[in-house]
Amino acid sequence: MSYKLLPMDGKNALITGGVGFIGSNLAIKLLGLGANVTILDAMLEGSGCNLRNIAEIKDKVKLIKKDIRDADATDGAVKGADYIFHLAARSSHILSMKDPHTDMEINLKGTLNILESCRKFNRNAKIIFSGTRTEMGEPLYSPADEKHPDNPSDVYGVNKLAAEKYVLLYNRVHGLRGTVLRLTNTYGPRHQMKTGDWGVVNWFIRKILKGEEIEVYGDGSQIRDYNYVDDVCDALILAAQSGKSDGEMFVLGTGDGMRFIDMVKTLIETAGTGRYKLVEFPKDRKAIDIKSYVANIGKINRTLGWTPKTDFKTGVRATISFYRKELENYV
Repeated sequence: MSYKLLPMDGKNALITGGVGFIGSNLAIKLLGLGANVTILDAMLEGSGCNLRNIAEIKDKVKLIKKDIRDADATDGAVKGADYIFHLAARSSHILSMKDPHTDMEINLKGTLNILESCRKFNRNAKIIFSGTRTEMGEPLYSPADEKHPDNPSDVYGVNKLAAEKYVLLYNRVHGLRGTVLRLTNTYGPRHQMKTGDWGVVNWFIRKILKGEEIEVYGDGSQIRDYNYVDDVCDALILAAQSGKSDGEMFVLGTGDGMRFIDMVKTLIETAGTGRYKLVEFPKDRKAIDIKSYVANIGKINRTLGWTPKTDFKTGVRATISFYRKELENYV
């Protein structure tokens, strides 16, 4: 089953966290479909936001520099929106354990603010919420589907799970159309590269391009499922455009697992340079690390027709090409 994105001429889209990685890529794609795009982003230090991400569209989007933790800000931002892509989040597993209160404020309270603002001021908007694979914790079976039990592996996963439940509750009780997409490891252009806390593929690409050695924790046998950002943006838009997604949760991925060490080798091979070494797992990371995750994407394929179009090598090649030109703007 294949899919095609529909035109969005004249539709108003609000993207929370739209100066960040996925949000900026989504903004570019929505503009290409004819939508009017507003971005709500607090531009918090260390959040992964980068104005370079929207440099090519800065005159085509409306940017509201306010925080989703501010209910007055969300009250104003949601008015008039046909679609709300709620991507603003603090998405670091490690930082969520070190500073759980801030994680809760952004990921949980911020989401509740969006929902309450819609309940009061825009009950016609459709909300597309980005969840995370870590809501499941260590999978009990593989590939993991939407029926898998939830047992979050860190504070980030707990708060995202609670936020997801709010979205689905408001859909069921208040009639606010909402959809949840649980994302897995997303990589691609416009991802921050200043730290490894917010996405390991792009962090390793930075190290390769800077001539630095990659450290692989453990023996690299962990299994991961990687999605290229363009495919993720397509899934978000498909969920927005289809009434079949209302009140539903979907897991994203490819359905094909890749050993962590093979991911590293693919990066090095594609770049034509680079080196790595195996190191002992840091205790704080080992305590929350998920050993294996592969997604069963059957539900979203059956319901929306979505399947990823970009294989890992192709996505990595495009990502490295982007950063060879833009590295100085992201390190």
